[in-house]
Amino acid sequence: MLETERLILRPWTESDAESLYEYAKDPEVGPVAGWPPHKSVEESREIIRTVFTGEQCYAICEKQGGKAIGAIELKLNGHTDMTERDDECELGYWLGKPFWGRGYMPEAVRELLRFGFEELGMRTIWCGYYDGNLKSKRVQEKVGFVYHHTCNEVQVSLMNEIRTGHTNHMTKEHWESLYKA
Repeated sequence: MLETERLILRPWTESDAESLYEYAKDPEVGPVAGWPPHKSVEESREIIRTVFTGEQCYAICEKQGGKAIGAIELKLNGHTDMTERDDECELGYWLGKPFWGRGYMPEAVRELLRFGFEELGMRTIWCGYYDGNLKSKRVQEKVGFVYHHTCNEVQVSLMNEIRTGHTNHMTKEHWESLYKA
């Protein structure tokens, strides 16, 4: 479990299925990130069992109430298509629409960056977004990610689409210059 000023990042449990469905069924949340809206609580429960199983996959919860309102994950070697190195990983995240605009995601991302660099020994953390996902782009800008490249032919298999993807990265040295100075 990780903690920030306003949030708790904790492992997902099957009891989070109703909350996950409540936010993941919104067509403004998943599709822009590359996955279809959830169709049922049972589908959300299955996602918790099969997708949210990564070693560093967390439910984002407000300290008050403790309900899961989004997800954040450092995808380690073997679970990411951005790197094959053990000292690099990929950051992914999403947040339920009622919680947009409160600064929760930059707060959660900063904590996962700290954890990745200080506790997991990462050298580089990668993060991307698809064309049109301006909220995700903005989070990455706010926390200091640096543009790396754009790929015009990205297969988004869960949506059965080809999109333009933008890839950013943060090195440990850059992170230290921003947050440890």
